[in-house]
Amino acid sequence: MAKAGVKVKEADRAKQSERRWSSCAVFVPLISVAIALAVSSGNSASIVSLLTNRSCRCPQELQKYTGVVEDCCCEYETVNSLNGEVLHPLLQKLVRTPFFRFFKVKLWCDCPFWPDDGMCRLRDCSVCECPENEFPEPFRNSLKHNLPSDNLQCQEGKPQAIVDRTLDSRTFRGWIEADNPWTSDDETDNSEMTYVNLLLNPERYTGYTGPSARRIWDAIYSENCPKYTSGEVCQEKKVLYKLISGLHSSISIHIAADYLLDEAANMWDKNLEMLYDRVVRYPDRVGNLYFTFLFVLRAVTKAANYLEVAEYDTGNPTEDASTLFLMKQLLYDPKLQAACPLPFDEAKLWKGKSGPLLKQTLQRQFRNISALMDCVGCEKCRLWGKLQVLGLGTALKILFSVDSQNQPDTLVQLQRNEVIALVNLLSRLSESIQFVHEWGLLSEKLGKVQRSDPAAYDITKWHGLWELIPGSWFARFS
Repeated sequence: MAKAGVKVKEADRAKQSERRWSSCAVFVPLISVAIALAVSSGNSASIVSLLTNRSCRCPQELQKYTGVVEDCCCEYETVNSLNGEVLHPLLQKLVRTPFFRFFKVKLWCDCPFWPDDGMCRLRDCSVCECPENEFPEPFRNSLKHNLPSDNLQCQEGKPQAIVDRTLDSRTFRGWIEADNPWTSDDETDNSEMTYVNLLLNPERYTGYTGPSARRIWDAIYSENCPKYTSGEVCQEKKVLYKLISGLHSSISIHIAADYLLDEAANMWDKNLEMLYDRVVRYPDRVGNLYFTFLFVLRAVTKAANYLEVAEYDTGNPTEDASTLFLMKQLLYDPKLQAACPLPFDEAKLWKGKSGPLLKQTLQRQFRNISALMDCVGCEKCRLWGKLQVLGLGTALKILFSVDSQNQPDTLVQLQRNEVIALVNLLSRLSESIQFVHEWGLLSEKLGKVQRSDPAAYDITKWHGLWELIPGSWFARFS
C-alpha cells in the first residue's frame, strides 16, 4: 500500500511539472517573439519597456562609484541606501501634498540676453496654469491679479559664504515676501506671477532641442561656471560648476526616464541609450549629481529649526498636519542622522583672505544663470528650470549667506516659494539618483557594446533584458 501511495504522489508531481513546463513552453516563445519584433524595429528603448514594466525591480549598482563623494561627507553606498529606504519614498509623498505641489512662477519675461527664438516641437512644452479656484486660499492672498482667461490647455488634464552650522532657531514668525539675493527674479513682484500645479506639468521630454537649447547651456558653462582645471584644490572654485553639472545631469536623467518613444502612438517610457550618452558614460557627471544632492540635503537639514515650525497652511487642516509630519520625518529621520549627519560641510569654505571675494563672484555668476532661465524657449522647461534654480539659490542662501559685516547670517528667513522650490529640487535629485542606481548599469552595458561592436548590440540587449525577468518566475517551473 505504501509503495502504491508513493507511486501516486510521484505521478501527480510529474503531471504538475508537465503542466508547468507546458506553460513555460508557451510563454517563453511569446517573450522571444515579442523581443524579436522589438529588435527588428531597431528601437532598443521599446525593448527595455517590454520587460521593465514590472513591480519587482532589483537595484543595480554602478560598482565604480564607491567611497566618499568628492568634497562631501558621505559615501556613495550610504547615499544609495538612505535614498532608497528613506529619502526617496518620503520626498515622493511630500511633493504631492497641496503645499508643495503649487509653485508661483513668472513665465512671461523677455530674455535679457538675446531675442527669444526658441521653438518647441511638442504640445508638451506648454504649461497648464491653475485657475484661481484650484490653488489653496492662503496662497491667493499674495497673488492679487487675475489669471489670464485664455489658459493653455493642460496636457489633457492628466498629471504626467566663514560659516557656522546654525540657522535661524527662533520661532517661526510667518512667511515673508523677500527677494532672494542669489537669484534674478523679483519674488516680491506678484503682478506677473501665476501658480502652476507641478503634478500636472511633470518634468519630462518636451522635444526642446537644437541650437536654442544648446545656447542656454553654452552660456551657463562658458560665461558663468567654466569647468575648473584638473588638479584644482580650492573647493570654493569648484562648487558652482559641480552644482550646475549635477543639476544638468539630473535634468537629463528625467528626460531619459520619461521619454516619448513613439509620438504617433503617444508611447512614453525609459530611454536608456540617452541615459548613457548624456550622463552614465561620464563619471564626473554622476559624481556631481551626488554632490548636488548632498549639498541640497545639507541645506534642508541645516534649516531644520525653521522648517519644523513653518506654517504649511493650505486651508486643509488634515493635509497640512500630514505635510508637517512628513517634513519632520525628513528632517529627523534616525537612519539619516546616524549614517550621514553632515552631508556637506560648508564651514570649511570661505576661510582665506580671498573667501569673501570668491563668494561675491559665485553669487554674481549664479544670478546670471538664474536670469538665463528667461531665455529658455520652452514653457515647461522654463518652469522646471526656474523652480530648480530657485531651489539651488535657496540652498546657497541657507549655507552661504552673510550679513553686512561678512559674518554668518543666523537670521536667514525663507519665503514660501523658496521652501517649495527647495524641497521639490531635493525630490528631483533624489529621483535621479534612484533612477541611476536602478538602471545605470544596464544603460552602461548597452551603450558600451553599441559603440564597440554594433553587431553584438542586439545580443547584449537580449542578455541584459533576460536578466531583468524576476528569478522567482522561473521557480514556478522547477
